[in-house]
Amino acid sequence: MITTPTTRVTYPRVKPRRAPRFELIAGNICLDFVNTLDDRRTEPKELLASYIDLVRFGEDIGLLTGSQVDRLFTRSYQSPDGAQDALRRARELREAIHDIFRAVIDKKPAPPGALGRLNADAQTANEHLHLKATEGGFEWSFDSLDRLDGMLWPLARAAADLLASDQLPLVRACSAKQCEWLFLDTSKNHQRRWCDMKQCGNRAKVQSFYARQRRAAH
Repeated sequence: MITTPTTRVTYPRVKPRRAPRFELIAGNICLDFVNTLDDRRTEPKELLASYIDLVRFGEDIGLLTGSQVDRLFTRSYQSPDGAQDALRRARELREAIHDIFRAVIDKKPAPPGALGRLNADAQTANEHLHLKATEGGFEWSFDSLDRLDGMLWPLARAAADLLASDQLPLVRACSAKQCEWLFLDTSKNHQRRWCDMKQCGNRAKVQSFYARQRRAAH
């Protein structure tokens, strides 16, 4: 059995070959992954509607090269059942990650089922890790991500690494109730409230302005 590495795994970011489909505002790939279910507390919108969407997400966050994307597209057509199973597992992992971080934000215990799921996927990810020589020494790297479920390995490890890091207290949920996307607050004073100031922040300011106007009118 391969034990969990004591060092964090690096995630080489590949420059996407096309304009991104997903909004990547979280500051960590596992939190961007959580945000692929939009408006989850009001009118949930599934952004990973197909396996192709999952692969495009992997491309957008820089985990997959263009050639890997093309190969995964081909394999998904050759094995539609395998692709559907990988998509199902991806969504389940995403919800487990969400439930754990949401519990952290709410200062509640992590749900045992969600933690068990992440532990299982992180252990599977560890089985596909190997040491790679670099110019400055060695680093942990994943096997080829060309498997239909390969992209889940770095996502599970990213979540496990963040949970065990000193950045955990910086995980936030957007203050907009219709949003609540997760993000890593790396602002200077750690007082960031919105996932994106241009969208949720401005919307909240407008709502607050009109609320004050209504109160003043009465």
